[in-house]
Amino acid sequence: MSRVQEIFAAAVDISDQIERDALLDRECGDSPTLRAQIADLLEVRSQAEEFFSDCRADDPTPVVDTDVLETSSETNDKNIGLRIGPYKLLQKIGEGGCGGVYMAEQEKPVRRRVALKIIKLGMDSRNVIARFESERQALAMMDHPNIARVLDAGTTEAGRPFFVMELIHGVNILEFCDKNNLPARQRLELFIHVCNAIQHAHQKGIVHRDIKPSNILVTSHDGLPVPKVIDFGIAKAMTEPLTDKTLFTRYGFFMGTPAYMSPEQAEHTGLDVDTRSDIYSLGVLLYELLTGKPPFDQHDLMLSGLDEMRRTLRECEPYRPSAKLKTYSTEELTATAARRHIEPSKLQSLLKGDLDWIVMKSLEKDRRRRYETANGLAMDVGRFLNNEPIVARPPSRGYRLQKLVQRNRIVFSAAGIVTLVVLAWVGTSTRLLLRERQQRNLAVEAERQAEKARQNEAILRHEADSRAAIDRAAVMIADGKLQEAEKLVRHLELPVIEPSLEASDVFRRLGDWAASEGRWSEAAVQFQRLNLAFQLDKSETTDLSAVALLRLGPTLIAAGDVPAYHQFVDNSITRFSDISNAMASEQVMKACLICPPNASNIEKLRPLSDVLSKSIGEAGLGLDPNLVAWREFALALYDYRCGNYKDTIVLLQKCMASQNYLPERTAMAHFVLGMAFYQIKNVEPANSELSLGQALIRQYCPNAQGNISISGMAPGTSLYWYDWVTAQILQREADAMIQR
Repeated sequence: MSRVQEIFAAAVDISDQIERDALLDRECGDSPTLRAQIADLLEVRSQAEEFFSDCRADDPTPVVDTDVLETSSETNDKNIGLRIGPYKLLQKIGEGGCGGVYMAEQEKPVRRRVALKIIKLGMDSRNVIARFESERQALAMMDHPNIARVLDAGTTEAGRPFFVMELIHGVNILEFCDKNNLPARQRLELFIHVCNAIQHAHQKGIVHRDIKPSNILVTSHDGLPVPKVIDFGIAKAMTEPLTDKTLFTRYGFFMGTPAYMSPEQAEHTGLDVDTRSDIYSLGVLLYELLTGKPPFDQHDLMLSGLDEMRRTLRECEPYRPSAKLKTYSTEELTATAARRHIEPSKLQSLLKGDLDWIVMKSLEKDRRRRYETANGLAMDVGRFLNNEPIVARPPSRGYRLQKLVQRNRIVFSAAGIVTLVVLAWVGTSTRLLLRERQQRNLAVEAERQAEKARQNEAILRHEADSRAAIDRAAVMIADGKLQEAEKLVRHLELPVIEPSLEASDVFRRLGDWAASEGRWSEAAVQFQRLNLAFQLDKSETTDLSAVALLRLGPTLIAAGDVPAYHQFVDNSITRFSDISNAMASEQVMKACLICPPNASNIEKLRPLSDVLSKSIGEAGLGLDPNLVAWREFALALYDYRCGNYKDTIVLLQKCMASQNYLPERTAMAHFVLGMAFYQIKNVEPANSELSLGQALIRQYCPNAQGNISISGMAPGTSLYWYDWVTAQILQREADAMIQR
């Protein structure tokens, strides 16, 4: 037992305050820190006693029904074998804050084993019964494979409520993962299922408010691990009361587990707790699944006292997961990595970057900066697993400045006061000089502001409706309901849609689906939205914006809208002509050179060709050979459009000699190489290259007979379908030239 615990135990046994103070003076000596810690512990104990005395205040003489089971620890064995309705109690398997949980056997109408939860004797005040019934009602409202199902509910003859749910044979999620040494990918896949369950609860209007490993049990179905969320004992209804009994959280007394509790849940203010509080707790769970520890140690939080605990949750920023590992000892880090089936150095590399930002976005102190929904968090984890761009990003400079101001309030307040004094003096002087002019314009300005406010309100309302439609479409797409999602976003006006990777992901998936079915006009509409969404998002990286062009350009040609394609080329060159990013330069050149451009655009693309030439010259510095081959093809296509046919042949032969063989790139190279040979009057090799390219189209695009089509493609080749569409467009050009 620690020194703090010894003194605290001695102080608890003394009821007289004067004697207790004398003990603390004698034992704590000159250590004010030790004295403060013990005082905080005594305060916590006093609040807990006050709360439980209030729970019994509504009914000071609880009714004890000798015909119904007793749930005290002293008489626990007497309950075994007792019956409640059709249920026979077999074994006590757990105990919550207000109720005991038993394994019971149901004999009719079906024979099965279940978990039965009933309120404790001595805890049947109105407040406690209300909380117990809220859990029963919360579970009854939900129907999800990852939430424990409610099978029955009722009351005993003495009026004590109980409910029956499925019996789950499993262990908590953290213990399951560590016991089976699950790697990070499998842990993240389990976590996605948990997020889906919480999303279902939120859609039913329920906030769990106590998400932690012990409330998520993992069982096995057909050999596969299935997480089950349990214990909605402190769940809170968002839209309507769960029962008609009084149920509220007492002022100054928070409910939940401190290490997993959001700042707003711990803070006793007027700020209501909503679904984003569960997002924070999911972030803590994800943190612990990845690192083995929560962001803040539960024991340290409890010892620090209530005020310090609240301050820590409200103000202290936790380590990023990758940085947390650096605080471990060598032995601790080795054991943590072994339980994740990975080397210690690789575990740190895995967490650094995307996983860091996903976790930290979930743990934002300001709940407005967290994920809006559990589904949004699950989708970002899914994007990480699929090597796609994530929504979570590092905090902006403005946000970091805001946090700096919060940490240095005195300095910034003093500077602000001085600034305000100066501004007030300048403002007063200016106001005296301009008063007459302002009076003349006051009425006109007021009307203009009113009209602007009305317009802004309409825009904001339209934006909110559009964002909601995008969120619903994302959920539909995740459920495979592509047709419903397409109808939902069909009439959206893109300029009012808030730019985000979630919106661009919806447009990309719907466009890919339309293209796979040969509906090129519909696909072009979605990819134009995708392209515009990236233009609206000023913080997005250049190469991610440019990759949208590889879909839109070929799709416009496949749809037969050649004028729209040429307008697309003009806009793209204007937008990207001065970039220095080699990957984006390659993507822009490929998209803009599918069809022969005019001389002006050829000249405008020259700076991008210089960027590519320089990047290829640096290949010896470690550039991926696959990237080198793609850039050689883009340069060769540019040389061909410029009329440099011999340079085209040299570059394409180098490109096709790359060890990183990609059939789509090879097919495109055959067609351009065949046209280059034909332009210098080498007809035989031109025909040979054309035949080789045609063979690849027949092999990988079996339904492309006269019309551009990507249906029927071999598995694994449809991921970069737009390159195959580009190859078919180049084939048309080569066929017309060489076979005329």
